[in-house]
Amino acid sequence: MMTLSPKKLKIEMVHDIVCSWCPIGYSNIKTAINNLNIDVDFHFLPFELSPNMSENGELIASYFRRQLGWNENKLLEYQESLVKTAAKAGVSINFSKRTHYYHTRNAHLLMHWAEQFNKQIELNEHLINAYFNLGQDISNLTVLLKIAEELGLDRRKTNAALTSIELNQALDQKIMRYKKFNISSVPAFILNENTLISGSNSVQYFEDTLSTFIIELNRAQRMPVKI
Repeated sequence: MMTLSPKKLKIEMVHDIVCSWCPIGYSNIKTAINNLNIDVDFHFLPFELSPNMSENGELIASYFRRQLGWNENKLLEYQESLVKTAAKAGVSINFSKRTHYYHTRNAHLLMHWAEQFNKQIELNEHLINAYFNLGQDISNLTVLLKIAEELGLDRRKTNAALTSIELNQALDQKIMRYKKFNISSVPAFILNENTLISGSNSVQYFEDTLSTFIIELNRAQRMPVKI
């Protein structure tokens, strides 16, 4: 086991629930962590790619046509390549069911609520399956509450939390925590609150970067204090 003294390595993943590259990056860094046998304190921070998305969401084809001017063939080529890349990371993306982008504020609120119950990682994996594989509307409170119940969370308390001013304020404070890194795209990973890794990199890249970070951190912790 690669040891980190005197405490666990803290990793915070900045992500959006509908970001195609986020589950790929998550799977790859998780594999790297397991390969290195590192003791990690893993958390998630919210990033909304489309905070002004309509309540009903938007067709993915419409989004790419409006944002990038892509025609159907261009989109299909991209999706086929994405599905292959995702599969290599062990991630299933089913575009026959995943047809829309959705507003993700409610899903991020649920992620924040789940953190106090140590359910963030489990919830993230449930949301990945619900959205990318099953195509569910993860902006819908009924969908989210069903997922919460599957994780053993109390439906009534969860519903009250998701609609509370306090939880929304707490989520906004969480967003402010990574503003100093000027993050404009996701996924991104913050190590020990001070070092940024951007992108859904390969397993090897994550292994090399995490190993170097831990070696340098252990070296710095062993340095004598100058008086």
